[in-house]
Amino acid sequence: MAAGSSTDYIKHHLTNLVYGQHPDGTWGLAHSAQEAAEMGFWSFNVDSLGWSIALGALFLGLFSLAAKKATTGVPGGFQNFVEICVEFIDETVSDTFHGKNPMVAPLALTIFCWVFLMNFMDLIPVDFLPELFKLFGIHYMKVVPSTDPNVTLGMSFSVFFLIIFYSIKVKGIGGFSGELALHPFSAEYPVAQALLIPFNLFLEILNLVTKPISLGLRLFGNMYAGEMIFILIALLPFWIQWSLSVPWAIFHILVISLQAFIFMVLTVVYLDMAHETDH
Repeated sequence: MAAGSSTDYIKHHLTNLVYGQHPDGTWGLAHSAQEAAEMGFWSFNVDSLGWSIALGALFLGLFSLAAKKATTGVPGGFQNFVEICVEFIDETVSDTFHGKNPMVAPLALTIFCWVFLMNFMDLIPVDFLPELFKLFGIHYMKVVPSTDPNVTLGMSFSVFFLIIFYSIKVKGIGGFSGELALHPFSAEYPVAQALLIPFNLFLEILNLVTKPISLGLRLFGNMYAGEMIFILIALLPFWIQWSLSVPWAIFHILVISLQAFIFMVLTVVYLDMAHETDH
């Protein structure tokens, strides 16, 4: 494959299906990466939003179906699978979260399953769905939502807002402000403590803001790298593709599961810190 066509192939697979406002004022889908860039901030990655919503609905539908058909007798295979997932998340939350909040365990279960499903899309052959959608006139289709930083940062900043909300709810505005202003450096004398407040505020606010950024970028970076490797393998001759893609896909099963678990655990850890009142 020529260098030019290889570059075009990679760019095509990494370009989102974008809906936004064209320079002439009309709204519609972008037909090239340049058009997508010209639409600016107020545009929507239709493929990322569509697949993430569809996978979220799939998770809710499957778990709702399992709950409705749950039996106290001998459970079926799918009920066993759901119960294992719920018990695994419940044990993880019990070991990690030491506060009292009935929302944390369901949130952790949702995050783990949703992120796993989005990551799992990376195991679908890179050309299958894009070529399928071309039959319907759609020429751009990124099918792995977690390779879009808008999705991963959107989820991580949602976690960030929960951290702020519960920090204020549990500690009060005064307690939360004091946590930011009086740590990590403290002094016995009031004047010295007052002089340390700007340094404490800088460090604590920086630490607070970097949590969602690192949480979102970690997931995005790992999944983007995995997708890129699949795309590069697809550029190789057919007989080489299978010898490389199958081992990488098997290894990638561990990656997608681990990334979903890490995102979930860090969310629980951050919420646990938001509920701490010891200091």
